[in-house]
Amino acid sequence: MSKDKLWGGRFTQPTDKFVEEFTASIDFDKRLYHQDIRGSIAHARMLGKQGIIPVEDVLAIEKGLNEILQQIESGTFDFSISLEDIHMNIEARLSAKIGEAGKRLHTGRSRNDQVALDIRLYLRDEIVEISAYLDMLIDSLINQAESNLGVIMPGYTHLQTAQPILFSHHMLAYVEMCKRDKARMEDCLKRVNVLPLGAGALAGTTFPIDREHVAEILDFPAVTRNSLDSVSDRDFAIEFIAAASILMMHLSRFSEELILWSTSEFKFVELSDSFCTGSSIMPQKKNPDVPELVRGKTGRVYGNLMALLTVMKGLPLAYNKDMQEDKEPLFDTIDTVKGSLKIFSDMVREMRINASTMRAAAAKGFSTATDVADYLVRKGLPFRDAHEVVGRAVHYCIENEMELKELSVAEWQLFSGKIDTDIFDCITLEASVNARAATGGTAEERVRMEIERLKAGK
Repeated sequence: MSKDKLWGGRFTQPTDKFVEEFTASIDFDKRLYHQDIRGSIAHARMLGKQGIIPVEDVLAIEKGLNEILQQIESGTFDFSISLEDIHMNIEARLSAKIGEAGKRLHTGRSRNDQVALDIRLYLRDEIVEISAYLDMLIDSLINQAESNLGVIMPGYTHLQTAQPILFSHHMLAYVEMCKRDKARMEDCLKRVNVLPLGAGALAGTTFPIDREHVAEILDFPAVTRNSLDSVSDRDFAIEFIAAASILMMHLSRFSEELILWSTSEFKFVELSDSFCTGSSIMPQKKNPDVPELVRGKTGRVYGNLMALLTVMKGLPLAYNKDMQEDKEPLFDTIDTVKGSLKIFSDMVREMRINASTMRAAAAKGFSTATDVADYLVRKGLPFRDAHEVVGRAVHYCIENEMELKELSVAEWQLFSGKIDTDIFDCITLEASVNARAATGGTAEERVRMEIERLKAGK
């Protein structure tokens, strides 16, 4: 007999011990305890309001659940694998505590819609927290941009020197990515924030429940419209992990740059000692462990996305036990994203910038070549012809181990008679940067305006 199980009436033999351990989820879903209790209290209140269970039972249920909540939070609650999951652990303890009233709590609901509710409650809280962490990182990036306004660095394509830009402009590029990440999270929240409770096992319930009342208690703006869909899909969790994967991709790209920039070859930035480690054998080493780990953890989140997509891809409607595998990828993604954002925010805030090194690098690699081409276009030369002229000038500089700024007017005129002494006003780093003053450009005045716009929350 399986009388220790809340579903044991149909069974005549006990569950195999290994099967019990293999199928239990309590080791990881116990983190849903707060949401499970909150949802159960809302459900009980609705049952009482509708006259489905006595009001005195509702009061006993709510009192008992609040006592269980205190026990869990104080660490005195013993979770049982034989009770499988957080829902059964709490319900069994409630029935043991208050008797028959506790057994009435599950009227009009199933574990299928109960777990769907718990996950949605949990995820919506975590999305709000992740959005707050994104705001912290955005603030750190804006502070770096504002503190270092005017610092010029090389901008790259293909990791080759391309054009000079402001370091502040580079930081604000990541601000834009973080803002889109936050927008994706907030958009995902709209689909998470829908009440599934009331769907029952798959077909709804015969009791006269009031789903809208439960939604009001739990601050859900809407209820699900199809009982089968309510319990059988996890697309909202998949969507969250997909958004989290994009977020982590952005952090990974930034990590790669910080790793490069902190090398002795670049020396663009210095990360605080608090975010680095040393070597057990090489005493000179200062390793950028934090950005390296964030870069590595990105693959972990990608894996979680593929895991949950794979779990769901072949399931017929409605609920299947496979869906128990939704929680660990979801929980791990939440923990990874929150940890990565928090540590990144602190690391970026404390990062020191080597302005002189950045400027020296920006002055190399013919970074103002495009400005010479633009100069020739303004002199009347078609752009493709101007491109050819500058290409030949660059080749000449390479052969003679020179930079463009070192060419004399006479040397310039070897390539085009349209070039005069005013060329030197166009190929300084400041001139190159500040010439790009259109919306979205790297000109100092434009970047200053963008910082002010971001600080104003626009």
